[in-house]
Amino acid sequence: MEYRRIRTPGGTYFFTVVLADRSSTLLVDNIEHLRHAFRHVRGEMPFRLEAAVVLPEHLHCIWTLPEDDVDYPRRWQRIKACFSSQLPKAASRSASQVAKHERGIWQRRYWEHFIRDEHDLHRHLDYIHYNPVKHGLVARPGDWPYSSFHRFVRRGYYATDWGDAPDAINAGE
Repeated sequence: MEYRRIRTPGGTYFFTVVLADRSSTLLVDNIEHLRHAFRHVRGEMPFRLEAAVVLPEHLHCIWTLPEDDVDYPRRWQRIKACFSSQLPKAASRSASQVAKHERGIWQRRYWEHFIRDEHDLHRHLDYIHYNPVKHGLVARPGDWPYSSFHRFVRRGYYATDWGDAPDAINAGE
């Protein structure tokens, strides 16, 4: 049986996207370029950005695609390319990167997960918003500036002190 990725039109997906250099701080150092890339691509190929967190070398987000659309790979390709084009060119690239028109900034692949139900959505929202604490970047989710956590607090989904106590949530799932 041939394996093929199944995508759901109008589906909601969790993504993890990572830089090639895991020691880099490129994403937070260039947060306005990343925001521009998202806005630009959303203007070309709409999707709803449900939640996001940007860390120094990776990001997590949840998107909902339009009802008749399954093309998140092209959106990611465009976001990566738009972000990368705003940065100074790297000194050297591998032959493979040159052949594939890559700048060598991003890992080629990314993790995607189809959100199956409300429980799955809430679990991934918690994972996203607790991630800066998990990585030791801040003591509390509300201390990290590059997160949709603040929007979720304003909407009453989270209390401002959510995640302050290490045992308050199960962020390791």
